[in-house]
Amino acid sequence: MRFARIAVALILSAVSVVQAQRKCGSNPSASEILLAEKDFQAQAAALPASRVQALAATIRVHFHVIASSTALSGGYVPDSQIAAQINVLNQDFAGTGLSFTLVNTTRTINSSWFQSAAPSTSQQTAMKRALRRGGAADLNIYSVGFKSGSGAGLLGYATFPSSYTGNSLDDGVVILYSSVPGGTTTPFNLGQTATHEVGHWVGLYHTFQGGCSATGDQVSDTPPEASPASGCPTGRDTCSGGGVDPIHNFMDYSNDACMDNFTPGQITRLRSQLLTYRGLSV
Repeated sequence: MRFARIAVALILSAVSVVQAQRKCGSNPSASEILLAEKDFQAQAAALPASRVQALAATIRVHFHVIASSTALSGGYVPDSQIAAQINVLNQDFAGTGLSFTLVNTTRTINSSWFQSAAPSTSQQTAMKRALRRGGAADLNIYSVGFKSGSGAGLLGYATFPSSYTGNSLDDGVVILYSSVPGGTTTPFNLGQTATHEVGHWVGLYHTFQGGCSATGDQVSDTPPEASPASGCPTGRDTCSGGGVDPIHNFMDYSNDACMDNFTPGQITRLRSQLLTYRGLSV
């Protein structure tokens, strides 16, 4: 009996140190990236470096709260948390040339959308067709529950700039309602889920995209990374010769409190993506 108790204690101890894992639904295939990058490189070649470096823009944000009830536990995010989320976006994107301003908020009670909206589902298509506002340069953020179906357990997902022309109504960012600042999804409740997903919306891939391959995330100053980070594993190095993994980068999977930067290369890329695909100008 004593040994059984010890075994149970060891199992519980092991479970207690398992890190929560960020789960993002923005995972383009290698073939999709190849096509997108071919088009981007062809168009970006015509952009003068001076235009890219001079880009400064205020992104208009349309925030759509999707809920199953008017209770906070049902996804009914209050104005105070939305304002805090916009503040986090402005803090995290400081230095990129981008700022964010909230222009309107909608609230919709729809249990089906709240529970089951996810990439390529009928729920998310209906949600976006009903609610999306603005043009290519307008950021639409939808907060949902990710409770069931293919999106169960997601923290968020987003579209990329290059896909706007082909499906403009699909454009935007979808996040877990409890990932906003003050939410209940610890350790992902400081607002960096939205930062991460907006990073995709402005054209950035995950830092671990492509693993240890030479192209990786298409940015030269993010060290290659074989797999997503979990927690905040200081000194982690999964690809030999490229430097320690960029666990503090907003485009990794680390805990919110661990994330604190975009690299200069990522900033150049996102500016070029916005100039190319989202109609922004200097």
